[in-house]
Amino acid sequence: MTTDIGNVIYEEEYILNSRGMKLFTCKWLPENNKPPKALIFICHGYAMECSITMNSTAIRLAKAGFAIYGIDYEGHGKSAGLAGLVNKFDDIVDDCTAHFTNICESKENKGKMRYLLGESMGGAVALLVHRKMPEYWDGAVLVAPMCKIVEDRKPHPIVISVLQQICKIFPTWKLLPTPDVIDDAFKVAEVRKQIRANPYCYKGRPRLQTGKELYRASTELEQRLEEVTLPFIVLHGEDDIVTDVSVSKELHQVAASFDKTLKLYPKMWHGLLYGEPLENIEIVFSDIINWLDKRCNLESSRLEGELKRKNDTQ
Repeated sequence: MTTDIGNVIYEEEYILNSRGMKLFTCKWLPENNKPPKALIFICHGYAMECSITMNSTAIRLAKAGFAIYGIDYEGHGKSAGLAGLVNKFDDIVDDCTAHFTNICESKENKGKMRYLLGESMGGAVALLVHRKMPEYWDGAVLVAPMCKIVEDRKPHPIVISVLQQICKIFPTWKLLPTPDVIDDAFKVAEVRKQIRANPYCYKGRPRLQTGKELYRASTELEQRLEEVTLPFIVLHGEDDIVTDVSVSKELHQVAASFDKTLKLYPKMWHGLLYGEPLENIEIVFSDIINWLDKRCNLESSRLEGELKRKNDTQ
């Protein structure tokens, strides 16, 4: 399906992953004859999806000249799988890696710069996609990345122990005692209303296996932040109570990346891309687009220099 959304071309299709599951994918392309500045691959958050909740983000970036690609994880959005179930975090990473690299290696995209954009749990996905192929990606935009579960949101250790035993027998049970993430993540009431009305967003309690996998993945990431080597910008609201802003600071401090940027936003919450008042969202996207444009311009200048040197020697 192809749709024209005000100077942006939107397309969607289903693909099969390596496990034979049907996954929903979509893309937003600038409506002009110019090639995109770069490719951006969206990794959405837990219980979210791409085509609706990430639509405004993708349109903003497409209008800025980028080609945007998204995928709904297994158990999320319009993809197959039990709603809200993260059976194996590695499966999500593998599905994203396969789909994204397939797009990058296509004839029309060969040689274009490629960036990952991960929000919340998607930030963890983006970092793990990078870890699979450390030299492949040109950079990442990490928005309130899930590199650690906030302490206040973790059940008591005794409760965790009991739940882990139950998980071995009933992994899909919705038993995790957690606060309402929608209320805690998105400052604007209308946005909370829209997400609750979105049939493709999961609203139930986290399933036991999902909680186990999110905890395992975030704990592993927190312990290996120094292995991050790609250029990145990490953006985090200082009043975020869903993911831990202190770990975003630590990521910026200890990552091996030569090119790394940290943006903290006073009084902003978790949902920086679409959950804040418009004036705050404009600030966040200005920072993201400026960061991307600077690196794309540097790469363009480098390629022009190489071409000039090549011509001069002929």
